[in-house]
Amino acid sequence: MEGPCEPIAPAGVFTKRLLVSTSVAVGVISISLVIGVVGYHELVHSGTWIDCVYSASMILGGMGPVGKDPTDDLGKLFASAYAIYSGVTLLTSVGILLSPAIHRVMHHFHVPVDDDDGSDDAPEAKRASKPGKPA
Repeated sequence: MEGPCEPIAPAGVFTKRLLVSTSVAVGVISISLVIGVVGYHELVHSGTWIDCVYSASMILGGMGPVGKDPTDDLGKLFASAYAIYSGVTLLTSVGILLSPAIHRVMHHFHVPVDDDDGSDDAPEAKRASKPGKPA
């Protein structure tokens, strides 16, 4: 990513960053969904594979548990751990997905301004560099 005083990246670079971050977010969600589906099928015994996909998707999406509650201790421990993991994963995925756009918006606030004297210094740097003027 470009530094605070470098020009904003062209649209093609920004599009590539969006595609990469989307791919990473989809990968994180996919791996998390597989973990949930296998866990619900093998440890919670919540029915068919489709029922397990549904249960894991609802937990991972932040909607909450569906179907029957786990009956054994291992199933309860998995369901609890997966619910906590899913909450963190949901927030992490949103952060990964939005980071290029947030970076681009924030970068607009740091781009140097070209003044009449031809220099590209930011206004704060100009004020601080002029003798006799408070910064």
